[in-house]
Amino acid sequence: MQELKEKMPYGVKILVVDDEKRIRDACSTMLCNEGLEVAVAETGYEGLKKIEAEHFDVILLDLMLPGMRGLDFLTYVKGKHPDTLVIVITGYATLEHAVEAMKKGAYDFISKPFSPQDLRGVIGKAFDYIRTLEDISHEKSRMGVLINHISDGVMATDAQKKIALANPAFLKMIGHQGENPIGRRVSDLIRNEMLLGIIEEAVSMPPVEFGEITHEFSGGEIAESEETVLAVRCVPFRDRMHRNLGTITVMHDITAMKKMDKLKSDFVSMVAHEVKSPMNSVLAMVKVIQDGLAGSLTEKQTELLGRVSEKIKGLSDLAAELLDLSKIESGLITLEKEKLDLAPLLEEQTNFHQTKAGEKNICLSLERVPGLRPILANRRAVEEVISNLLTNAIKYTPEGGNVTVSATEEQEYVRISVKDTGIGISRDNLDRIFERFYRVRDDRTRFVAGTGLGLAIVKSIAEAHNGSVKVESQPGRGSTFHVSLPVMLT
Repeated sequence: MQELKEKMPYGVKILVVDDEKRIRDACSTMLCNEGLEVAVAETGYEGLKKIEAEHFDVILLDLMLPGMRGLDFLTYVKGKHPDTLVIVITGYATLEHAVEAMKKGAYDFISKPFSPQDLRGVIGKAFDYIRTLEDISHEKSRMGVLINHISDGVMATDAQKKIALANPAFLKMIGHQGENPIGRRVSDLIRNEMLLGIIEEAVSMPPVEFGEITHEFSGGEIAESEETVLAVRCVPFRDRMHRNLGTITVMHDITAMKKMDKLKSDFVSMVAHEVKSPMNSVLAMVKVIQDGLAGSLTEKQTELLGRVSEKIKGLSDLAAELLDLSKIESGLITLEKEKLDLAPLLEEQTNFHQTKAGEKNICLSLERVPGLRPILANRRAVEEVISNLLTNAIKYTPEGGNVTVSATEEQEYVRISVKDTGIGISRDNLDRIFERFYRVRDDRTRFVAGTGLGLAIVKSIAEAHNGSVKVESQPGRGSTFHVSLPVMLT
């Protein structure tokens, strides 16, 4: 009994429809003893009246009823109350009717004569099923409330790219104000070819693969407003056999974030510009004093002015790098592109940094560059990438080490590599070295000056040219930075 009580859903009601009084009484007595609310009916017509008056979760139905067939009663119940579970009561002679009843929607059957334990078993199974349905219903309700009230747009499609779900936020973002789109094809709701292609790619993704497809849409590509910027993520939705059932598309309005980034970039650019000019003026005046043009200096004064000059130069370099980063992020640095041959540019940068390398007795060399296809890029930006990588390599390589520059062509990209025998980078720091102002802090690097912007600039320039940057490194074994830039299409 305890097991059935534990399974019993809250407030469940049972109706027993049977023309045999002993069956009605036996079922009613046993189920009432379990704490259940039980009603009984002697005929099908009496049962129908009770069903019209109140809802029952489970009906125990005798198939051999006087006046109305049990199968007709079952058909009526499933038509009006599809969530009601019907358990048919049948004798051995009517087993075929029980099979027919199951085909018409009966949940289960129990054969006469049956014991209290048999009844508990079939009712317990029904309770498990009801509880599962309730859990699914509650979960569906919770998910529905959540999806309909989140600020992100959410759309789900089936494998045929028909819309199964589209929350109000999604419909608002794409400017849809018409009829309910559920059941319609995605192409009826969305006109943007790029977004349709993303959904097609997700729904066609092979079972062995799983990936999130992302894209940013701006300038009225999807939304009605020209200022709106939408970040879209799309993934395939699969069953336990990894078969694609459809897609889930999430749309996030990042307009405010983009505006904030622009404001921050503009502010940094303005501050850096205002700081750079006076810093350069101060540096020039310090240089005049250092050269003795304003009078002779003691040894101590010369030392102090050297430190001042070094710090001011550091601030001036920081302002210059902030300005460069601001230009890159605003897209200005990639507007002026030209056809570039990397071989002479690499040789020029390698020769320029020989003096710095020589000061630390570092062997800086350029491997023979094979015939590379040209790239379409901003010359000064690419020079800055190579210069920053070489400066870092020399800076973090101990005296007597080696720095090697090379370039190769891989498929449709030219890869520039700068390899050093320096102190290397730990795994914990590898994921962060391209962040702005981030610098590795340990006993080996605390005396190395820098702004922490060099690698951030390298990454920004590479991405602005539709390229990428990656690093291979181990502590004590040096580092190799690879920058890949697309070749010029002919």
